[in-house]
Amino acid sequence: MIFTNRYQASDLGLLLLRLGLGVMFMVHGLPKLAGGPTAWAGVGGVMAEVGLGFAPAFWGFLAAVAEFGGGLLLAAGLWFRAACFFLLITMIMATIMHLSKGDGFSGYSHALEAAFVFLGLLFVGPGRYSLDERLYGGRLR
Repeated sequence: MIFTNRYQASDLGLLLLRLGLGVMFMVHGLPKLAGGPTAWAGVGGVMAEVGLGFAPAFWGFLAAVAEFGGGLLLAAGLWFRAACFFLLITMIMATIMHLSKGDGFSGYSHALEAAFVFLGLLFVGPGRYSLDERLYGGRLR
């Protein structure tokens, strides 16, 4: 595939990254979202590790929405930076959860790696092949 400029290649790369990560986070988030209040409370219980031990079902629901809804927004490139921010926070909390359980590096590495990806994407933006670009014409860059 020959690109006429380096921006086309990087925008295609961002599209592929967004689609792959977005779908994977939707797949991870859907069972959590469908799990209901009991599952949400289990996921949200990690908030006690940072001093927010109240309403674990609420925090768990937000994490499930961040994973599923954030994955959908990520894939579409819509409200991209907000989605990356909420996914970043969710992955930081997932890392904390694994560390508090005593999991080794292989237990927390996926969440930590994803956190770094979302942090980087916050700065890079969604690229030209996104709904943000289509709807807002680069004003969100």
